[in-house]
Amino acid sequence: MIAFVFNLLLAIAWVAVTGSASLHNLVLGFLLAALSLAIIREPFGGKGYLRRASLVFSLALLFLKELSLSAWRVTLTILSPDMKLKPGIFAFPLTVTSDFEITLLANLITLTPGTLSVDVSTDRRTLYVHALDCSDPETARRDIANGFERKIMEAFR
Repeated sequence: MIAFVFNLLLAIAWVAVTGSASLHNLVLGFLLAALSLAIIREPFGGKGYLRRASLVFSLALLFLKELSLSAWRVTLTILSPDMKLKPGIFAFPLTVTSDFEITLLANLITLTPGTLSVDVSTDRRTLYVHALDCSDPETARRDIANGFERKIMEAFR
């Protein structure tokens, strides 16, 4: 987050130095600042700013993919004449540890049609998830762990 603020400040400084306050010049300044921050940060052993941005973008793409697939599955379920659903709540063991990561995971699950984050255990090791079709909770756990949770850990650690 701090790198993004520095990037924005450097882009504004670029606009001020060049004297052209157009959108194109601001975008150019933003890209040049991002490149500068990537070059400066890498020698100090930190995860590169551009690499982290690409990982966050990858998480966003995964969310959009899961959103569309889940919406399609829910639509087909609702439109089918014989809705053979087995709704239920299953416990998902958390690998993510920080409050931000847990909150992000819970929100991504809730925003995906057919699932809803219900609660987090007091020891913050288990997330309870309600699923529209909970006939195979082990598959749902595996999908969350290999999808959203893995991408969150890659992007924010």
